[in-house]
Amino acid sequence: MAREDFNFFHSLRVRWAEVDMQGIVFNGHYLTYFDVAFTEYWRATGLPGVVEQAREGREMFARKATIEYQSPARFDDVVDIGVRCAGFGKSSVRFILEIHLGEQHLISGELVYVYADTAVRKSVPLPEAWREVMTRFEKFAPLAA
Repeated sequence: MAREDFNFFHSLRVRWAEVDMQGIVFNGHYLTYFDVAFTEYWRATGLPGVVEQAREGREMFARKATIEYQSPARFDDVVDIGVRCAGFGKSSVRFILEIHLGEQHLISGELVYVYADTAVRKSVPLPEAWREVMTRFEKFAPLAA
């Protein structure tokens, strides 16, 4: 995906605790980077946060996370993490994420969340208002499943 396809980026600096002896980011930290960027994306949309969702007894549960490595990030790099809503299911939403160092594409990934009733841990339909907010937030309309 082209960097220009993302409407939202979150930047962060690679810290010493996240790298190995060669100064390269440990693989598991990329999921943490995705989580941080997704949290900031969600905040930027203005949709209800996790505390508000929990009060209502419904929350987004992580269903799937994938990562594809092209090139590593290194200690002290300032990386940009792009997040975009790519599609909706009845109760799910799929996000595409990419990590860039300048114009260099380092990492690709996907996160799928399911909206669910926390008491019974069963999926419920994603609110239509949420779909509308994310669709307006994006450069390209998310696809429906």
